[in-house]
Amino acid sequence: MRNLLSDGGFEIRQWASNVPAVVEDLPPDARSDGCELWLTFGETNSTEGTLGMLWECSSDALLYRHRPISYDCLNMRNMYKILASQYDPIGYLTPFTARARVIVQDLWKTKRNWDDPLEPGDIRDQWQAWESELPHLTGVKLNRCYTPPNVKTEAAHRQLHIFCDASERVYGAVAYIRTEDEDHNAHVSFIMARSRVAPKRQLSMPRLELSAALAGAQLADLVQKELTLPLDEVILWSDSTTVLTWLQSESCRYKVFVGTRVAEIQTLTDVDKWRYVDTKNNPADDLTRGKTLVDLSQANRWRDGPSFLRLSPDTWPAHPSTQTEDPSEFKKSTFCGAVVVIQPNLPDPSEHDTWSDLVAATMQHLHGAAEDADPTKLVEQRVEAEMFLYQRAQQDSFPEEIACIQAGKELPRGSRLLQLAPEYDESCGLIRVGGRLRRTQDLPKDTKHPIVMNPAHPITKLIIRDYDEKLLHYGPERILAEIRRKFWILRGREAIRKHQRQCFECQKWRASPQVPKMGDLPPARLRLFKPPFYSTGVDCFGPMTCKIGRRSEKRWGIIFKCMTTRAIHLDLLDSLDTDAFLMAFRRFISRRGKPFEILCDCGTNFKGGDNELRDAFAAMDPILQQELAKHQVKFVFNPPKAPHFGGTWEREIKSVKDGLRVALNEQSVPESVLRTVLIEVEGILNSKPLGYVSSNVADPDPVTPNLLLMGRHDATLPQVVYPARDLLGRRRWKHSQVLADHFWSGFVKSYLPTLQERQKWHTDRPNLTTNDVVMIVDPALSRAQWPIGRVAETFPGSDGRVRTASVSVRGKTYTRPVARLIRLPEVSDDNLPDGEPDNT
Repeated sequence: MRNLLSDGGFEIRQWASNVPAVVEDLPPDARSDGCELWLTFGETNSTEGTLGMLWECSSDALLYRHRPISYDCLNMRNMYKILASQYDPIGYLTPFTARARVIVQDLWKTKRNWDDPLEPGDIRDQWQAWESELPHLTGVKLNRCYTPPNVKTEAAHRQLHIFCDASERVYGAVAYIRTEDEDHNAHVSFIMARSRVAPKRQLSMPRLELSAALAGAQLADLVQKELTLPLDEVILWSDSTTVLTWLQSESCRYKVFVGTRVAEIQTLTDVDKWRYVDTKNNPADDLTRGKTLVDLSQANRWRDGPSFLRLSPDTWPAHPSTQTEDPSEFKKSTFCGAVVVIQPNLPDPSEHDTWSDLVAATMQHLHGAAEDADPTKLVEQRVEAEMFLYQRAQQDSFPEEIACIQAGKELPRGSRLLQLAPEYDESCGLIRVGGRLRRTQDLPKDTKHPIVMNPAHPITKLIIRDYDEKLLHYGPERILAEIRRKFWILRGREAIRKHQRQCFECQKWRASPQVPKMGDLPPARLRLFKPPFYSTGVDCFGPMTCKIGRRSEKRWGIIFKCMTTRAIHLDLLDSLDTDAFLMAFRRFISRRGKPFEILCDCGTNFKGGDNELRDAFAAMDPILQQELAKHQVKFVFNPPKAPHFGGTWEREIKSVKDGLRVALNEQSVPESVLRTVLIEVEGILNSKPLGYVSSNVADPDPVTPNLLLMGRHDATLPQVVYPARDLLGRRRWKHSQVLADHFWSGFVKSYLPTLQERQKWHTDRPNLTTNDVVMIVDPALSRAQWPIGRVAETFPGSDGRVRTASVSVRGKTYTRPVARLIRLPEVSDDNLPDGEPDNT
């Protein structure tokens, strides 16, 4: 944005952070005639031209220039390109460009693609007529300075005038600055304009005029923030008496569309500064009707402002005596008051689930069964029943306070209502908040003096539940704001949060799984002084692409992770079926030895391998079974959807993938190369130190899995040679025992203590119990589709904490970890939602 002063100086400001404007440095003689200032928008293309506008700065004017854009055919893309080439940040060309935007909106209604050619017709003729005016752009000239050179700017009186107008297709606003010098001569200059195309959904003219007024208020706020010249007054003009009447009223009286916009305008501007202008004197009318470039290049009302601004303010247009207001925009509101006498044997609030049921029961108790269906009488009876319930709640909660207020005495010092300065409303027999807002004239009575309610009373709980359901279980702040329009609930936020913690729908959309405290390390992680891979975790990863001749095939990796020593063993699979896993398992046993147990997830290949081994063992001769029973391998399966149960090998899979990515760089290699790289990655990972590595040279070498597997820390380094005093004997077969002793000594001393800390899940949570209502977290589905069921069985660990449970959903049972289960408030089976997916 540019502030242009009478002495010919100017400053350049970036108009918007998202506009890639390039401003070239000005030469020293920038104030002389013929100096050019380039503002380019977008990129330059030698074939299609530049999407930009050249402004030529002379000593007294800014000149617009057009650069034509060539195109092969007329379509939506080229039309937008031509329209975007008119770089006009201050909006002087708005009456001209608004015509093109209306044409583009009509073109969008025909539902066409970007590159569909524009067939002959009215829209094409209108566009070509508009485009044919572009050569006249060179004749558009705008005064460079806001005031003539002879005006003394220090003593000048400046006013900002905003004019607003709307039509059925376009609405917007234009800003002028009126400068009055010491001799009371007025000078009017154009500042900027803004326009919008009316939405496709048909709006009434008062609503469009209100949208134009909002655009004017926003334009006034922007100009005041960006313009560095001091402004003595801001005046806004509109030719709609309906809008001016709305602005002088309370926004809460109107419907949402009108109310929100009136409230924003009242926030941005002073409503007393809004004035009426007739259409013939409104320059914003040129914006809505449109103008040609020939008209814009000549002296006109759009450039020079309305003529009455150059006259004395006494001659400006006056507000008409008759005011119009659209009654269709009013909210429907009814106020009813009633005085009732509390009667015994009323319905018990604790026996009703909703506020509507309690009100209906109270109406029936007071008036009997309604035989006629007169709506007016039903409304009166409902209001009477509600007032009756409010009185009953206050009589139960504040009997002492009511007696003191009615007797004209002061409240006890320990009263909960002391800070509210309560008052007794004789018209309805209720205690209301006295507060400090009694002098305001813009708020209804219920908002200024809400009804005081006790949060612990059953009637108050039903009211909170009713608001929560009407507002679709929104957050506590939104519900509290809506409740305080009529009620003042003591400790309201706490009461709403307490309700939402017990609300089924609120917890369904907001609750998260409660993971129990991290358990102790399992026995598989602590099998000290056992051979490597005595307890082994298994998982598969991939796929990876390798070359087989001229074709490419997929291969998968399998990792065997020693749960105690953290050593790994990698192998390659040609598929993920059971046979491929069993063959890899046999190769692993041949090279590393038979493990005592296998820990894995519930993959079909692992489940199938377990079943096949069991079937093969069952088919053996009983004598052979007796001999091989002590050599069986036990399979331990993690719960489904619980990758954190196998975090030790899941973390190593990430390291393996990182190593493969560095080595292969995402390229496809032969299978032999892939297998070689995989084994090299295995050696690298087995050379990682366990625990903290000291920087002191005197400290012993860190413990690595390779020390136990190979007798050296790294396969590329020579084997460790220990002093003779460290050997158990002269025989070489005892040397391996010495290496194992060195490993376990460093393992217990350096690495094992680091496993003491719990990195997460430090807080103890209540255990899930049978028949608890839970929701199963499924990342593959949206939250609205997560299945809901009851806990059928829990599986507590050795520490008594439940980390896995079976959930019954529509006759099916799913085993899931507690980290995937969200506990919900208790609800009857009839109210449980159905329609859960069967592919959980």
